[in-house]
Amino acid sequence: MKMTSASAQKIIRKLKDEKDFLESMEEKSYLFSCIEGEEKLIPEYDYKETSEKIKEIDEQVIKIKHAVNVVNSTREIKVNGKKYTVDAILVRMAQLNSRLYMLDIMRSKQPKTRLGTRYYNGNNQQPEYQYINYDLAEVKKDYETINNEIATMQLELDKFNQTYEFEVDYQ
Repeated sequence: MKMTSASAQKIIRKLKDEKDFLESMEEKSYLFSCIEGEEKLIPEYDYKETSEKIKEIDEQVIKIKHAVNVVNSTREIKVNGKKYTVDAILVRMAQLNSRLYMLDIMRSKQPKTRLGTRYYNGNNQQPEYQYINYDLAEVKKDYETINNEIATMQLELDKFNQTYEFEVDYQ
């Protein structure tokens, strides 16, 4: 069957829902109780059948995820003139997001901030200031550059996930 990464994720979610349902039904049905002499209301449950269905779902998920992983580690996407495999883009985006977080903190600082008052030489109260130790304009520029790079990567990745088809034999 041909699918895209996006459709593969939808199928995996559907299979997970089906497995969750089977496991929930199993949890509710593998035991039952009644009072001695009472008519036994035995829930419908077949251990072997349920186990086989869960095993089939797990095998299908393995096959689909493996196919996605192969595509992610072999197919390249061009972003700003540079080629990346999908898995490399995901790593790069995580790195950039980490850096973006720090730059966001730095770009929000004022060049000089009053922290409070401290005692100096015993009794003299002196205001304490904190100063930035970087070029604020450069940090803001780098923030915008990295933010745009992440957005571009995400758009290319989204396009790839929605359009690139690959074969998966999971039935």
